[in-house]
Amino acid sequence: MTAKVVNRRIRLLFVLLALALAGTLARAVWLQGVRAAPLSKLAATQQRQTVELPARRGTIFDRNGVPLALGEQATTVYADPTQVSSPRVVALAAEKTLGLDAESLFPKLLDRSTSFVYLRRKADSTDAEALRQRDLAGVGFYTEERRSYPQGAVGAQVLGFAGADNKGLAGLELQLDDVLSGTPGRETVIRDPFGRVVDVLSETEERQGRDVFLTLDHRIQANTEAVLRSTVRRWGAKSATAVVLDPRTGGLLAMATVPTFDANRFAETKPELQRNRTVSDTYEPGSTFKLIPIAGALSEGLVTPQSAFTLATTIKVADREISEHEPRATVRMTVADIVAQSSNIGAITLAQLLGSRRLASWVDRFGFGAATGIDFPGESQGIVLPLERWSGSTIGNLPIGHGIAVTPVQMAAAYAAVANDGVWLRPHLVDHVVGGARARVERRRILSKDIAAQLSTMLTGVVAEGGTGTAAAIPGYHVAGKTGTAAKPLPDGSGYSTSKYVASFVGFVPASRPRLVILVTVDEPTTIWGGVVAAPAFQELARFALQYLEVPPDDPASAATETP
Repeated sequence: MTAKVVNRRIRLLFVLLALALAGTLARAVWLQGVRAAPLSKLAATQQRQTVELPARRGTIFDRNGVPLALGEQATTVYADPTQVSSPRVVALAAEKTLGLDAESLFPKLLDRSTSFVYLRRKADSTDAEALRQRDLAGVGFYTEERRSYPQGAVGAQVLGFAGADNKGLAGLELQLDDVLSGTPGRETVIRDPFGRVVDVLSETEERQGRDVFLTLDHRIQANTEAVLRSTVRRWGAKSATAVVLDPRTGGLLAMATVPTFDANRFAETKPELQRNRTVSDTYEPGSTFKLIPIAGALSEGLVTPQSAFTLATTIKVADREISEHEPRATVRMTVADIVAQSSNIGAITLAQLLGSRRLASWVDRFGFGAATGIDFPGESQGIVLPLERWSGSTIGNLPIGHGIAVTPVQMAAAYAAVANDGVWLRPHLVDHVVGGARARVERRRILSKDIAAQLSTMLTGVVAEGGTGTAAAIPGYHVAGKTGTAAKPLPDGSGYSTSKYVASFVGFVPASRPRLVILVTVDEPTTIWGGVVAAPAFQELARFALQYLEVPPDDPASAATETP
């Protein structure tokens, strides 16, 4: 090789080195000059991180302080695919400890276009700790709160449920979400290249959710659901509902719908089972609605409990001919007899004395056709035909509970007004929020005390010997109540079913000093009569609650004559 060739190669190498140096210098100038600001910002964001500090969701307690909905500590497990060194190992480890499917997880861990993948949201802390012990690169953990319902199915439709993000989705969890959820805090930290926190730049403390105490009693609620389940099985019914109400306060001790579901497994439950039907669904009340025209006729001074009427076997109203629920001869009945025997013709006769306008006014006065204002989402206002749309036969249908749809809680509140000396109270579920005062309960007088007493006395005749509700009688106590049997409207609106009925009973006890108002509805039982199907359920519910609440008898003589 000649010296000339060597020199040429040296010069070429020098030029290449010079170009490389110039390129490096230009890159440095570009990065430190033109790109300095955005790169500095990127570096800061890689080191600085703002973390949300979740707020504890408030606990829901029953009236005695028993937790019905609370937060439990859980661990969320995630992975950063860009940091996972062995996706196959991580997938198999997650399958073993968290019960995941390794084959479906593996492709997600291979995808390096994302830096975050949930492995298990709100996993059991023990399972998560077993995975943490494997010390796998790219797998991270953080603590979250998981909503739990320790009573399982008890009160599920009332409580509702909260979702994965701890936000209320249904029931009281939704109604009270602003109170229960609190406000999360924030913490800005500096991390080293290994992800460890080296400094805390700022911190905003979280505000925990507030606890709530309900009027519900979990023991009365559980017993109510058990009795309804037994009733549905016994009579081959489609479903059943019940309301247990304290007429002195308007507080609900139980609201039950059967079938029910386990609130801890709400995602696996059909939506129709999640509804609180005592508030959201309506039914034609049948004879339990006879209270309204009778209360109106008494209050307007048109009759007294002793006023007597000769009642034929049928009564013609416009184009309809209406008879009794069971055939009978022409009889003479007092108003008290009309109530005790649940006479259709008697109730219509009293409604005709009132007239359409006054009857419509009394329907409105008892709160039908309007929401009660209960502190629960999705309340139905029922269906009441406006007076201007009444036909000639409405005065015959409405007094016997047809052509009108009510909710169970509306009907329970109406009877509670009679039990409470004529004062209607807004039914409610929330007793108080911790740290706040008890809310003022809306009240209004709808009957005079004397009229309420007269109605109460007549309603005890329903349960006494010879009445339609004798199966509701409780030894040791005077019981006031009313049976109801109503054919269900056909879906196409062409009339009423001849095979599908709603059987019901609503009443209060002790009649002289009412502590409980209880309503039971049974949908599509094989035996249709409210006195046969719903009244025994009322008795079971009342006997348990009276004993549990230690309510003294108001008729001890009847207890002494009870057959062992």
